[in-house]
Amino acid sequence: MHEPPNVSSLTQISIHQLDTKAENGHTKNKMADVDVFISNYTIVDPEIYQLWIEGFSSSEAVSYLKQKGFGHSMGAPSDLIASDVLDHYRTYSLIELYLNAPTKLMEQSCFQLEPHMRDLITEKYYSIDDVVAREILGKKLSSRYRKDLDEVAEKTCVKLKSVRRQFDNVKRIFKAVEEMPGTLTNNIKQHFFISTDLAKKYACIVFLACLRFETTKKKLQYLTFSDLLTCSHAIMIYWTYTYQHTGPEYYDTEMDKEFLLDLRELRCLLDKEKEIKHLVCMRLKPVLLERAFHELDGNFRSYWRALITIACNLHRNRELRDLFVDLCEKLIDPWRQNGWNREQVNKFLSSITQSVLDLEISRDQETRCLWDRYMQVITICLDKMYHI
Repeated sequence: MHEPPNVSSLTQISIHQLDTKAENGHTKNKMADVDVFISNYTIVDPEIYQLWIEGFSSSEAVSYLKQKGFGHSMGAPSDLIASDVLDHYRTYSLIELYLNAPTKLMEQSCFQLEPHMRDLITEKYYSIDDVVAREILGKKLSSRYRKDLDEVAEKTCVKLKSVRRQFDNVKRIFKAVEEMPGTLTNNIKQHFFISTDLAKKYACIVFLACLRFETTKKKLQYLTFSDLLTCSHAIMIYWTYTYQHTGPEYYDTEMDKEFLLDLRELRCLLDKEKEIKHLVCMRLKPVLLERAFHELDGNFRSYWRALITIACNLHRNRELRDLFVDLCEKLIDPWRQNGWNREQVNKFLSSITQSVLDLEISRDQETRCLWDRYMQVITICLDKMYHI
């Protein structure tokens, strides 16, 4: 069975000379010189493909290209530009059937694509806008929500067709890797042939969805997708089983339950508040303004107890899901009210982390390790979440 001809195949026939003359009642045929060139490599115009990816209709794409002077230098008429764009759009719509499962794109033979071009169209197809990703976070990836994507399109100023493509890609990747052993980023890269940076974005969405982290509350709306991307990857690195274990049997969508339970042991640090406060104040007094230092001195207990309380409750699923909410309510909001800047936040976190490590160095090694691992994530999260 023969495959259908490639929609982008190009056949050029150049007839240099074909002449028939009648001489003395006889017909004389001269030799015809015919050059034939056949190519079935699919032509992908990156600019037109980008417009298709962004959800422009073919007519909108033509108008956009004309405004940019596309074809003006060659004197191409409007109908020729429109025909060319429409031809490209038809090709991309056919290729899309394979992009839904990129392994099929690698195996198919209908569209002959150079490796670099195949990588480009796959990467672009699975591209996701941060503003759209932020809206999808925390939402159920259901058909019902898909029907309401026009609200997301209006809010983000991204065309509805593009929003739907991005939503469908998120849903597709989530289903493919949700229960797959190994690390999310590597699994997504290997099965969807996209770059590491893009795979990390999808890994963040899948991770937050699997663990059902709260990201939709009003007080968290100021957080960008980039903020949550950084926070989620810190949690995946330090608080899942992959922190101390390697191998395909370990998932970075599974929290290290033993570690979270062991964090309850940090409650003993509440009894060492005076010692910790003394070490922190010694470190920060030379680098803080007098007003800032007095504020820290007066409110140290509430900040210290908030850090310990959050740690001791993370073994409960509900408390883990509310991690970002708790960080906002118990630390970020008070710091904002007391006029802290980001530099002050980072100095405090660095100082309090090191003070506990110094205090425990000759006492309890287990407590020291727990505290260090816990604060690795808390420091990264608070640094990204603290907007002024």
